[in-house]
Amino acid sequence: MYPRATSGRGRPADAGRGPGAGLRALARHRDFRAVWCAEVLSVAGDQATRVALTVLVLDRTGSVAGSAAVYALTFLPALLGGLLLGHLADRFPRRTVLVTTDLVRAGLVALMALPGVGLSLICALLVPAVLLGGPHAAARSAVLPDLLPADLLARGIALRQVSTQLAQVAGFGGGGLLVAAVTPTGALLIDAATFAVSALVVRAGLRAACAVGTSGTSGNPARRSWRSRAGAVPSALAVVLRHPRRRYLAAAAWLAGIFVLPEALAAAYAVTIDAGPAATGLLMAADPAGSVVGAAVCAVAVPARYRDRDRWLLPMALGAAVPLTLTPLAPGLWSAAALWAVSGACATACLVLAQSGFALATPTGVRGGATGVAASGLVATQGVAVLLGGLLAQWSEPATALGIAGAAGVVLAFGVSRLGRSGAAAEAAG
Repeated sequence: MYPRATSGRGRPADAGRGPGAGLRALARHRDFRAVWCAEVLSVAGDQATRVALTVLVLDRTGSVAGSAAVYALTFLPALLGGLLLGHLADRFPRRTVLVTTDLVRAGLVALMALPGVGLSLICALLVPAVLLGGPHAAARSAVLPDLLPADLLARGIALRQVSTQLAQVAGFGGGGLLVAAVTPTGALLIDAATFAVSALVVRAGLRAACAVGTSGTSGNPARRSWRSRAGAVPSALAVVLRHPRRRYLAAAAWLAGIFVLPEALAAAYAVTIDAGPAATGLLMAADPAGSVVGAAVCAVAVPARYRDRDRWLLPMALGAAVPLTLTPLAPGLWSAAALWAVSGACATACLVLAQSGFALATPTGVRGGATGVAASGLVATQGVAVLLGGLLAQWSEPATALGIAGAAGVVLAFGVSRLGRSGAAAEAAG
């Protein structure tokens, strides 16, 4: 179904010789290296931009609310970016989408650094910059199954998860150092450069252009009818929701979004156990640290056959939910941090397995739009989980809210598993 990938030396990538061989095959794969390195640069640039913009707006306006509003704008448009613009990854060569979106984002961030730019103009520039992250992420995710064979895909996705988690930490920390060293304006210019370098890496290193179009369309994308473009979003939704296996795997990925709640409630939980700011930082770091471990384990230990990985989805989902249900019983800081780390590791493993299966189950011609829908659903799930969890914590206690979220996760995990079994039965019957 997917072309056999070759390493940078022209040999077929073979993960069948063990985990080490799989990781070495990824390291030798020129096209994957280009996409991977570019993603790390883009993610680090995203985080550094958030820090620089927050400080810049606060310095120029003196408004804490304005600074917080700009920070929120670095996240909120991402929900619509994948849903509304993800189909661009199916209508244009994916290398072109990756390069163009990074170059445009570099220009927009550079414009934010111009002297005298007001808050309203910064917001006006920031919204399209964040929206363009949707088609960029869709193109990146859609191109990987065309570059990597099935036995390497999950390991490639897991390696990306580890790298992006570390890039986020480096971006936040590096952004703060840049702001301190060269002022927010200089930090923004450096951040813009990371997007430009990312575009250059993809253009020079990604040899497969992957020029594909959605089914039923052909010819120059610029000549396609408006009706075709306007129908892209419902078409992408149909690709996900009307196919039993894709629907099941998307639901499994969205389920993982529930388990970000510990990060949101860490500060409130620390107050309830009479812990200080240092404890808050430890609790907030527990889930991401577990995520890195979970992704790293997936990178070396996932089964070679992607269908065999489905049997691990339910255990991983339960492994993410059950520690949260035990949080009200945790005797103190370290036990809670340990529970949240286990939850983060299992949630990330569930997400990696669902993402790789979803990519392999989606035809290349519609993979960009479908990936955009799935990514937007994950962001929406995370937002709803944080909102409802915050309300529960306000009405009760943070530990109680986490326990309820964990119990809901257990119920939903079995529901998603049942959805998968019914979908498999429908596919077998059809």
